[in-house]
Amino acid sequence: MRPDRLALRTRSPAATRALGAALAANLASGDVIALEGPLGSGKTEFVQGLAQGLEVPEEAAVSSPSFVLANVYPGRLTLVHLDLYRLEDLPQDLLPDLEEYLEGPHVTAVEWAERAAALLPMDVLWVRLAVAGEEERDLTFTAHGPRSRKLLEGLRRR
Repeated sequence: MRPDRLALRTRSPAATRALGAALAANLASGDVIALEGPLGSGKTEFVQGLAQGLEVPEEAAVSSPSFVLANVYPGRLTLVHLDLYRLEDLPQDLLPDLEEYLEGPHVTAVEWAERAAALLPMDVLWVRLAVAGEEERDLTFTAHGPRSRKLLEGLRRR
């Protein structure tokens, strides 16, 4: 078992959300979670779980911010949910906003993170989601630094 990688399978959307909530139990201000995977792979479900674990009120109705760059949700820690699906290239005028979201005093979850990989901090937890069946999802967590390795350890202990 590699200390910087963890592969898990969920068997339902609820289980994907529960895994996000389990990760959120160990999140701290400044953590960045980079999500990648095809449409329908469960990225938004996972972020909904992060929100649940960060105690974002249910009435916030966490959804994919596909038509805006970001949604911000208050909770135990503020959650910034970025969705870069509609950005083929990163427009220069968006770079300051993205950098602020990625460096701010909150937790940031980035869907389609591969589109802004060069802007992500060095220490980031990548989550690759893949469809494994009608409701099953394979999630591969890869840590890139000491903080994200601690997050993986927390998931392993769950």
